Amino acid sequence: MLKFKLPQKSDLILIVLLIVISSIIVWLPNGFETQADKNTSRVRALVLETDNSLIVETGIIKTGTQSLKIKILNGKFKGEELTAFNQLVGRMEFDKFFLPKDKTLTVLNLNEDNSQIISATVVDHYRIRLEAFLLALFVIILVAFAGWTGIKAMLSFMFAGIAIWKLLLPGLLKGYAPIPLSLAIVALLTSVIIFLVAGTNKKGVSAFLGAMSGVAVTCIMAILFGTLFNIHGAIKPFSETLLYSGYNYLNLTEIFLAGIFISSSGAVMDIAMDISASQAEVYQANKGISRKELRRSGFEVGKAVVGTMTTTLLLAYSGGFSALLMVFIAQGTPMINILNLNYVSGEILHTLVGSFGLVLVAPFTAIIGSWVFTRRTKNH
Repeated sequence: MLKFKLPQKSDLILIVLLIVISSIIVWLPNGFETQADKNTSRVRALVLETDNSLIVETGIIKTGTQSLKIKILNGKFKGEELTAFNQLVGRMEFDKFFLPKDKTLTVLNLNEDNSQIISATVVDHYRIRLEAFLLALFVIILVAFAGWTGIKAMLSFMFAGIAIWKLLLPGLLKGYAPIPLSLAIVALLTSVIIFLVAGTNKKGVSAFLGAMSGVAVTCIMAILFGTLFNIHGAIKPFSETLLYSGYNYLNLTEIFLAGIFISSSGAVMDIAMDISASQAEVYQANKGISRKELRRSGFEVGKAVVGTMTTTLLLAYSGGFSALLMVFIAQGTPMINILNLNYVSGEILHTLVGSFGLVLVAPFTAIIGSWVFTRRTKNH
């Protein structure tokens, strides 16, 4: 039997408030809902037959049109069979190839009163149910292991996703200053996540202030070295596509720089929480400990945590560029050339500046925590 620690009143207030705010944000229009075509319907469909006669194969590359006979599995037109098309453009990263019995996400183009299907286009393989299963499994394991803390962590996870999808990204698309907007969103998420998990206490205050100090350092260094590196934000995938889609007013470079401290903010929160939690335990065990001793304790924990976290950040960033690096190695490209390429330099900037924040958040949190935990003792 799992034993759940009963929540405190302050925790319940935070949770209710978070659920209410999350619900409001979800239903709040972001200004881009009208971009979707009203005369379309997205459904799940089963591939019955395929016709590949119009596909041209050149080596491993396929181009042309794949014709599919599909059966709609849900929605208003459930049970209907029709022909849909899958356009192959010769780029394996974008193309999909279907076989009989595959399930697809299909877009139905409808007439004016949405009573009849005009045409159908398959978007991709249908993965929503599998994604929902993975999410449910993650929630079950998290709650089973962490109990009430796991529930709070799941709520903070949910809120972070909602805030990014409904506040940060629409705000960037509307042309708001990327760095101030991103800082505000990170501060909001940091406060919600830390106070929800740690509680509205000294441990939470110490972790929040320490985490935000690390984020602030990362932000300043990103702006400074981003300018010195002379890197344009268009190096990120699909960034240039935004300019051609009517958003030529976007400052892609600032969006790229904001992404640096957004990406590292989660790891920064982890370190700040680890140090603050350890100092809270030490202080509870020995409330007569001096500020200097508590600070030293935080430094020792910080050294151990930072030692592994910086490598974690390197592995997280480099993993996404492994194929690119393999191409350079296969071609015998000199290392000096690789390191000077703008998109490689951008990842180096991303990794190193993010790592600075991780290293510095440890002493910042230790110093702040030693002051926060011992302040009442000093006043007496």
